[in-house]
Amino acid sequence: MPALEITSKERAYLRSLAVELDTIFQIGKGGITEETVLQIGNALEARELIKARVLENSGFTAREAGDALAEACDAAAVQAVGSKFVLYRPSKKNKKIDLKNAAKAGR
Repeated sequence: MPALEITSKERAYLRSLAVELDTIFQIGKGGITEETVLQIGNALEARELIKARVLENSGFTAREAGDALAEACDAAAVQAVGSKFVLYRPSKKNKKIDLKNAAKAGR
């Protein structure tokens, strides 16, 4: 279970933000390594919301990879669709996303 819990309204808001994100990571045949966890952790600190893709040869589904990385990075798995997944973790130093907007979104 991911270390960071978010509400369904927050999840919906984050999904709406993720639509326009580019995929910045790929999980391939090397799977999820310590280096992958470190790089994704750094990207989450810088961006808060990231989209990644699982290649067919990775041995993971998008849901499995997203959940594993969310737990390893103390993040929330926002969404997994097809081969892509979205992770969210609030930045400690560079807050960009205000989840208070989730309640205002009216979903």
